[in-house]
Amino acid sequence: MSNVLKITGLHKRFGALEVLKGIDLSMEKGDVVSLIGSSGSGKTTLLRCVNLLEEFEQGTVEIAGEAIGYREENGVRRRLPERQVARQRAMTGMAFQQFNLFPHMTALRNVMLGLIKTKRMGKDEAHALAETWLDRVGMLDRKDHYPGQLSGGQQQRVAIARAIAMAPRLMLFDEVTSALDPELVNEVLSVVRDLAAEGMTMLLVTHEMRFARDVSSKVVFMHEGRIHEEGPPEAIFGAPKTERLQGFLANSH
Repeated sequence: MSNVLKITGLHKRFGALEVLKGIDLSMEKGDVVSLIGSSGSGKTTLLRCVNLLEEFEQGTVEIAGEAIGYREENGVRRRLPERQVARQRAMTGMAFQQFNLFPHMTALRNVMLGLIKTKRMGKDEAHALAETWLDRVGMLDRKDHYPGQLSGGQQQRVAIARAIAMAPRLMLFDEVTSALDPELVNEVLSVVRDLAAEGMTMLLVTHEMRFARDVSSKVVFMHEGRIHEEGPPEAIFGAPKTERLQGFLANSH
C-alpha cells in the first residue's frame, strides 16, 4: 500500500451542524498537503478526525491501509476498543496551535515522556533520541529549560520534536504559527520546511499562503465542509478555477 492516508466519504456533525460534508482525500508517502480556507470551513475538524480526537459519523479514514477508529460488524458501525484506538492514534503525530507542553518538565523530559510511556523505550535510549530531535529543531542548547523559560517559537519547536520523535507515519500540523509573534513564525516554518525536504509525510492546516505554496506537493481549498478545489500549488495559487478560491486568495495577504 503506497497510501499513507486515505479518507473516503467523511462526514462529521456537531449536533445539527454538519461540519464535514463528504471529504475524499488521499496521500502517499512523502506528500505534503496543505489545507487552506476560511475559518469554519472544517480544516481543523478534518485533522482531528484523522487522529481520532473527534469521532465521525460516516465514512472511513485509513492510515497505512488500516481503517482507524471504527469497524463494521453485520452492517453496524462500532468504535474500536480504546486500547486499539490509542495504538492507531500513535500512527500520527500532531502539533497544535497551542504547544501543550507539560510546564513542570524540561524540554528534554517533554520529548522523552512519550518515548518511555508509549514506546516503552529505556531511559538512555529515550534520552539519546530526544536529544537528537531537539538538536534537529535547533533546541538542544535549551534542553534543560522549562516551557515558561522559552519563547513561543521555542516551545513550538519542542512540541514538534516531541511529536516527531515518536516516528509517526503521518505528521499533522494545525496552524502551528497562529499563536506566535510575527518574528517567531519563520523559525517554526523553517523546521517544517526542513522536514518536508527530508520526505516526511505531512498534512498541514495553514494560513501562511507563501509557505503553503513553497512547501506543498498538493494544496486543498476547503469551503463550508467540502473540498472545493485541489491541485499542485502552482495551479491553486497561479490559476484558481473558481471565484470562491480567487476571492479567498485575494483576501489572504
